Amino acid sequence: MDRTLESLRHIIAQVLPHRDPALVFKDLNVVSMLQEFWESKQQQKAAFPSEGVVVYESLPAPGPPFVSYVTLPGGSCFGNFQCCLSRAEARRDAAKVALINSLFNELPSRRITKEFIMESVQEAVASTSGTLDDADDPSTSVGAYHYMLESNMGKTMLEFQELMTIFQLLHWNGSLKALRETKCSRQEVISYYSQYSLDEKMRSHMALDWIMKERESPGTVSQELRMALRQLEEARKAGQELRFYKEKKEILSLALTQICSDPDTSSPSDDQLSLTALCGYH
Repeated sequence: MDRTLESLRHIIAQVLPHRDPALVFKDLNVVSMLQEFWESKQQQKAAFPSEGVVVYESLPAPGPPFVSYVTLPGGSCFGNFQCCLSRAEARRDAAKVALINSLFNELPSRRITKEFIMESVQEAVASTSGTLDDADDPSTSVGAYHYMLESNMGKTMLEFQELMTIFQLLHWNGSLKALRETKCSRQEVISYYSQYSLDEKMRSHMALDWIMKERESPGTVSQELRMALRQLEEARKAGQELRFYKEKKEILSLALTQICSDPDTSSPSDDQLSLTALCGYH
């Protein structure tokens, strides 16, 4: 732990040379420090030179507790994990979580190396009850994960987040299964999507998939959205990276908006009534 803290102080001294490493996380101006950190990274051309810097989003609420999200260059997203009584406090808390993760991302242990890949694949095998042989088979989830890591050798985990989120969404959306039925391997799918960013066009395509699922099974989107909102809240309060959960919420909310505006999307049912009730969320 002492070695990790010393490494973080060294990183702060390099990227934020005029800041006192001992006071960084106590400074109330953590919002400007996070901005300064990523501007410095971009000036060094070390990360995402063509993207915007730091983007904040505050959820509309009539009163506390307030929720704020911050999205970093490369797409990683974090939120405030404390109960905040003002929007400014929520913004500062989200910035603090993002700054801590940004600094940790600079540690050598957060860079994708052969050793990192080996450890990550072993963890993936253990969590899926698979075998190490799966790592050499791109048609399996572990094999696809192994391929993605090897394709991003040398990058940090925050730089890897965009592709990882796309893969998670395709798996959740059922798109990987559909593509395999067209004889496309996961390796081909990953190579294809590596060329694209997670934007409004991709979200719209995934939302259309969920609208089709709603037609086949009314209430599906309502159920998935409730689950996504719960997962997003739990992950935020735990201080975790939120991109996957937040994208799920955005895609389902987009589908829900279309469903609510089109009464012919599915037949009326009790679940459909809950869909209408959830329309107010978006």
